[in-house]
Amino acid sequence: MDSTFLLHRFLQLYPDFRERLRRRLGSSDLADEALNEVYLKLRHTDKTYSVRNIGAYLFRLTLNTASDQRRAAARLAGADEIEAAMELADPAPDPLRTIDSKDMLAMLAEAVETLSERRRSILIAVRLEGRSCREIAQEMGLNKRTVELELRHALDHCAERLAKSHRSNFANDPARTSYH
Repeated sequence: MDSTFLLHRFLQLYPDFRERLRRRLGSSDLADEALNEVYLKLRHTDKTYSVRNIGAYLFRLTLNTASDQRRAAARLAGADEIEAAMELADPAPDPLRTIDSKDMLAMLAEAVETLSERRRSILIAVRLEGRSCREIAQEMGLNKRTVELELRHALDHCAERLAKSHRSNFANDPARTSYH
């Protein structure tokens, strides 16, 4: 069967799945997020499937998605931790540190440019415009949890890119390389 048929059946079962997931997961937000993710997967694929029990398959797919999202959220820093890290005071920079900061800012700008449009918009709205996740969620038609997860993913992506660039620059800079 094609993905269009599977998507149609998923939409028919959606209300039942939502209630079952909400009870099983203990969270309406997590249930909605998992259902939304499965909907997007099914909508944007053109695979054909060989499935005996469509309802069981779709429900298991949704449960697995929710499980993946829980694991991802557990690995990510909480919103309070992110806020605390962003609030750290920076001592007065010396000239070398100023140059490093400009390089890091350029690398950060490159990292932000590689984000998806949605993640970039959320990151800019929260960090530069000072808007709340709830406000952004309403504006974008998402739930607050989705916005928080997208923000965490964006921050993690930028941190990884900066760390990777910093390690690369450090290893290639003879002034910083130890010969001992």
